[in-house]
Amino acid sequence: MTPDATPPSTDAPADLEFFWDPICPFAWQTSRWLRRVAELRGLTVDWRFINLSILNEERDYDAEFPEGYRESHDRGRRMLRVAVAVRAAEGRAAMDGLYRAFGATIWHRVVEKGTDPRASVATADHLAEVLVLAGLDPAYAAAADDPSHDAVLRAETEAAVARTGRDVGTPILTFGPPDGPSIFGPVISAVPETDEECLELFDAALTLCRYGTFSELKRSDRPGLDLPVLTGLADDLTPTT
Repeated sequence: MTPDATPPSTDAPADLEFFWDPICPFAWQTSRWLRRVAELRGLTVDWRFINLSILNEERDYDAEFPEGYRESHDRGRRMLRVAVAVRAAEGRAAMDGLYRAFGATIWHRVVEKGTDPRASVATADHLAEVLVLAGLDPAYAAAADDPSHDAVLRAETEAAVARTGRDVGTPILTFGPPDGPSIFGPVISAVPETDEECLELFDAALTLCRYGTFSELKRSDRPGLDLPVLTGLADDLTPTT
């Protein structure tokens, strides 16, 4: 399999490809925005994989990342191994529901103050919960411990960064794949409040991305992530007990 190869499919090519790692909260926020845009514009999305532990395996985690990032990225790999197994058996269409289930169970919980929200992520119980929520066989959770799935994760990760360059993270978005323009981002802390704002952001990102000489806009002074696991405030995706 070449780096940009994908499993055979009888489906028409998607309008957009979105490379995700379930452990990345920014990818999750961007995916929520993109789903809204796709619904409004009648676009299709192929949810592909990029794994942060593979992307950063040659970096010095102790020197370059905050404490706990290596463990978090490894948890992302466990979850994506499950996604690889599901996609192989159930098809690419299953990825939308699976990613939704990962996002809801990771980011839309309200956890007790002082609790490490990462502790339960990618455990056997969590994976089974995700699969049931997505309407899938919880037996797929066993794939988390199977390193043979890493070959697919590596190929998908290489496909993603081949489109943008390596000095990026998650998510990576391609317009009109496989040959259309790609970007890292847009990185957002919260989903725009209105449909109009969602579409404005999409059109702005596409316009900039179409310029082959354009490479970067960035600011690090931004609001905190608007996610219940971080804010402690429940929302409409927060599971009820």
